[in-house]
Amino acid sequence: MDKAIVSDADLIALSSLQHYLFCPRQCALIHIEQAWAENAATAEGHVAHERVHAVESEMRRGVRTVTGMPLRSDRLGVTGIADVVELHRGVDGAWRPFPVEHKRGRPKAHRADEVQLCTQAMALEEMFAVEITEGALFYGQPHRRTPVTFDLALRALTQEMAAATHALIAGGRTPRMGYDKKRCDACSLIEICRPQTTGATRSASAWLEAQIDA
Repeated sequence: MDKAIVSDADLIALSSLQHYLFCPRQCALIHIEQAWAENAATAEGHVAHERVHAVESEMRRGVRTVTGMPLRSDRLGVTGIADVVELHRGVDGAWRPFPVEHKRGRPKAHRADEVQLCTQAMALEEMFAVEITEGALFYGQPHRRTPVTFDLALRALTQEMAAATHALIAGGRTPRMGYDKKRCDACSLIEICRPQTTGATRSASAWLEAQIDA
């Protein structure tokens, strides 16, 4: 974002940046048209997140672990909730946040998950007034953490996605997207989006209205 956003009305969901990078049309369906659908993958993801959010805070081996921490970044104009934030005490006595995002499945070829985690880190930097250099993505397979470094390239990509997502949502229009088998077949919204038919050329709500009127 070119300037900080301070109005609550201007904030968008932190998760929308991940949705946008994966597919701008999916992002619009969820965050403009308010469409959602469950499949096995999203259901497993919800269960995993519920387990993570069950504990609010605990101290172990000098590290305070907080789950379900509310996040906000005026610079990026986003708000959301972090799965897990580990607070490590630095040599200066200040707490150093280390965000950990839980994901089902395996690491992805695209950077959507990394952007989501970096967005959390940049929000935490604003909230704690510290620099955060690293976090982690915890995948169900292979059931271990994948470290993520918040370098200049990832930060630039995150800022780019924030600006693009704000523009998309502010525009209020669902973009056209061609059918990509690997991406589309894995998406829980495929039956709403219908990328192989009319879904690629108009909004899901318009398609549904046409089916009702038919």
